[in-house]
Amino acid sequence: MINFTINGQPVIANKGETILQAARKAGFYIPTMCYLEKTTPCASCRLCVVETDKTDGLILSCQTPPTEGLAVVIDSDRLKTERTNIMRLYDVNHPLECGVCDKSGACDLQNKTLEFGVSSQHFSAKDQHRKIEHWGLINYDPSLCILCEKCVHVCNEIIGDDAIELQFGGYKSSVIPKNSDALDCTFCGECIAVCPVGALVSSNFQYSANAWELSQIPATCVHCSAGCSLMYEVRHTSNLTGAKDKIYRVTNDFEHTTLCGAGRFGFDFNVEGTKDEAQFAKAVDAIKNADAIRFSSLITNEEAMILQSLKEKLGLKLYNEEARAYQNFMNAYASISGKTGFGGSLDAIKQSDGIIVFGGRVTTDNPMVRYAMTTAARHNGAKVVYMHPIEDDLLQNVVTQYVKYEVGTEEGVVAMLAKTLLENADVSDETRHFFEGLDEGYLCAESNIGDEEYARMAKTFARAKRKTLVIGSDVLTHKRAANISRLCAMIETYTEFSVVVIAPSVNTIGVSLICDLDADNNGENVVGYNAAGSYTMGSFDEAMLKLPSLNSQEGTFVSINHQVLPTNVAVAFDGYTLNDLANALGLSAHNTIDYTAQLPESKGFNGSSFDDLGNFYSALGEDNRGYVLENRDVEADGKLEEIDDLPEFNGTVVYRCNPVNQFNTYTARTEQLEKEAILRGSAQFAAAAKIGDGDKIRIEFPHSTQERIFKLDSAMKGTIALVPAYDVGFGGLNEQYRFEKVKIMRMGSES
Repeated sequence: MINFTINGQPVIANKGETILQAARKAGFYIPTMCYLEKTTPCASCRLCVVETDKTDGLILSCQTPPTEGLAVVIDSDRLKTERTNIMRLYDVNHPLECGVCDKSGACDLQNKTLEFGVSSQHFSAKDQHRKIEHWGLINYDPSLCILCEKCVHVCNEIIGDDAIELQFGGYKSSVIPKNSDALDCTFCGECIAVCPVGALVSSNFQYSANAWELSQIPATCVHCSAGCSLMYEVRHTSNLTGAKDKIYRVTNDFEHTTLCGAGRFGFDFNVEGTKDEAQFAKAVDAIKNADAIRFSSLITNEEAMILQSLKEKLGLKLYNEEARAYQNFMNAYASISGKTGFGGSLDAIKQSDGIIVFGGRVTTDNPMVRYAMTTAARHNGAKVVYMHPIEDDLLQNVVTQYVKYEVGTEEGVVAMLAKTLLENADVSDETRHFFEGLDEGYLCAESNIGDEEYARMAKTFARAKRKTLVIGSDVLTHKRAANISRLCAMIETYTEFSVVVIAPSVNTIGVSLICDLDADNNGENVVGYNAAGSYTMGSFDEAMLKLPSLNSQEGTFVSINHQVLPTNVAVAFDGYTLNDLANALGLSAHNTIDYTAQLPESKGFNGSSFDDLGNFYSALGEDNRGYVLENRDVEADGKLEEIDDLPEFNGTVVYRCNPVNQFNTYTARTEQLEKEAILRGSAQFAAAAKIGDGDKIRIEFPHSTQERIFKLDSAMKGTIALVPAYDVGFGGLNEQYRFEKVKIMRMGSES
């Protein structure tokens, strides 16, 4: 602890904190324009200057740590003059277009200009012609840019795209794409969020609404399991009586949170509904007479509770293969760890100095995991090992060791990984005997990972103090998933590694905790809720009974942080809800959120009602959304099984993998997100499959057929192609093992 004073008041700072951070924690205000809590200091605006008794000149509080006994002054005539002159320089030739600027009403430059009383221009400079750049989803106006560098820092340090940089040229300086003529990035839009002025804006939102006209609805993103906080910003579409609200954009508390492109731009997936009484009656009859309900994990905890209650009341079976796979994986995990959940989190990844990613393509499955890894690499110098059959180009900026293994050999790989990491662990004689009995020669040969790779990993992590193992969703549906899970649990239980298991969908974890799921036998008399069935209901286009999408519902989800997170209605839905159906079938609840307090406490829920749940971040970044599930003790009676023969995947193999910013049927129907429903592969794959760039092809899976266009990807290597699943219905990505042998036939050329 470091003791010093600010304006004569005693303040305590932790080691590593700057004067600005300590001041904010103590409730003191120091103005900034370029500072971002989640990145290293930009140190470009100089508004945060302060005086101290140890220096003659002014110092930057954003990057200077306090020393014991230091006396800091943050308000004085000298500081006011300095900051006012800085603002006068910022305002030189800044276009007076606040009336049409998208940032007006939420602009740092406006706010600080008023704060320091700058009412006229004291300096002048020859104005420059600056061309407005149109970068797809993002527009950039260099005449509005104040060169704060927030966008550059967040793109490099948090996102990992490293796609923009500052081109220095005095008064002509501007932000430009890095090593490219056009912006080449994942279009997360975080640069738009952090821009303090209107220089970087959403091309879709520009000139459509004013900030002060929009109502902010706090909610949780529904596209992956990270549980990101966001604000749906809505406004009526006209002044006519009965005009409906529309979502105009999504924003986030960018100081402390981050969004991917799907969360920011993929918001318009809501559906229209009416109260069709005849169709409602058919739905009630269908459920009464059904053998089962098949449903996706794109539902709230409360809806999952309704389905579980219907199962208990009507004797129905519940089908959700994605959530059942996760449920089985975590049950096996608990049998070794003795805990209902894993011990890691996104914050644990961010704070790590050593990370292993195994069995998943995290960049597209869960972008927040990628951002956490990037943060760890940039801020902590974390060593990152990526283990997967396919190299991921989006991770090239952070991965320090890529380990390629053969498709299907995950059980052998994780067994050797566990043996390596548990080398000096205090395990039972039975466990030690298990690892000593592994046929290392066979496992290394079949998986194509040599002893030297494991030795390199052991050396890499020997000195790491905060280590995380990230388990991807590939292994959840592996035929040996249970033993893979037990081996992963061994690593967390007996080493310093914390573990994060990536759940595939927004509420896979919640469904797995609440519902007693049955094996799907593909029976015919099944009602589908956002899934296939003899009778279908939900928010997808072909549903017989329309039910609200997740941006038209109140309820909660469980994120990969095991946090119960609330979401709210952004746009109204005029039709029926699942709760209406449940009431017609004998259950009784006025609102769907009446089930929030009934979520099973035996699974770690705490009985809070929906209206008691917070949904905000504090000024210091404390997450006050919902609550964290209790990680309960269970009996650890699991046993490791002998490693099975490792399978071979010869021939034409594809990997189910969605493109950037695409996740499911919701993202597929949005206006702004790019739709790339193609098969992508390397030249090596094309030669093996006897197809060429632009060919129309038919892909024959064991149980289905797809027709797609093949695109040659020069960045890809190897003989495995990537096939999307976001356009084939809810849950299509993770209901079976993601690698599959297929037959591919050329049907012709796209041209």
